[in-house]
Amino acid sequence: MKHQIYQVDAFTQETFGGNPACVVPLTSWLSDEQLLHIAKENAVAETAFFVPKDDHFHLRWFTPDIEIDLCGHATLAASHVIHTTLSQRGTPIRFETLSGTLTVAISGGVYYLDLPARPPVLSELPENIWEALSLKPKVVMKARDYILVYDDPSDIAAIQINRERFDQINLGYGGVCVTAQGSDCDFVSRFFTPQATILEDPVTGSSHCSLIPYWSEVLAKKKMTARQISERGGTLICEDQSDRVLIGGHAVTYLVGHFFL
Repeated sequence: MKHQIYQVDAFTQETFGGNPACVVPLTSWLSDEQLLHIAKENAVAETAFFVPKDDHFHLRWFTPDIEIDLCGHATLAASHVIHTTLSQRGTPIRFETLSGTLTVAISGGVYYLDLPARPPVLSELPENIWEALSLKPKVVMKARDYILVYDDPSDIAAIQINRERFDQINLGYGGVCVTAQGSDCDFVSRFFTPQATILEDPVTGSSHCSLIPYWSEVLAKKKMTARQISERGGTLICEDQSDRVLIGGHAVTYLVGHFFL
């Protein structure tokens, strides 16, 4: 059977920037084993699969290794495919997911994801992660992900990971996000996942579910602009709405094709 597939660069206005995600529209669900095999074959950080149902979509996300509970950039990518190729111009687009109901509104070419806030709390860092970091944080917090706070954006850019030590721990759905107040934006970050095929995620929407509440309190601001300073890089428009966060970004289609099962 022939299936459509798209590759979209999320949180960028330029091809080869932001975070690439594959998007696979389906009319009914394939087996979990097939979904994981497709994600492995795609070899990007996440693949989004969706099935239309009445007035919404059932959405799932797979890395090359596991199914995950939330992925911001792949949700943005799926919204872009629905909006630009599947003749659904009305918004908000509504998704049912492992993280509940998610909605995406579109305004001025920007996709705004309405996601659950995950405020981090003070925590201790596991020894394996601490030893894997070339630079040590000044504050350690945790929600789903560890949020490690540093003094300066240059620290974030300079951090290196000892993968041998880093991969000795499994964080399940979670990862390690390093962050600092920005100089030309409100805050910057990078994101790493132990034991994952892809160590550093280029732009991570879901980590901003914790970064936005944290920096909103620190900076006393509700609306902020963030940069994820990976090699590809990406820009996120952020708003703290107490128990929810809004994360906005652009997207561009890189590839359209088919695969066969």
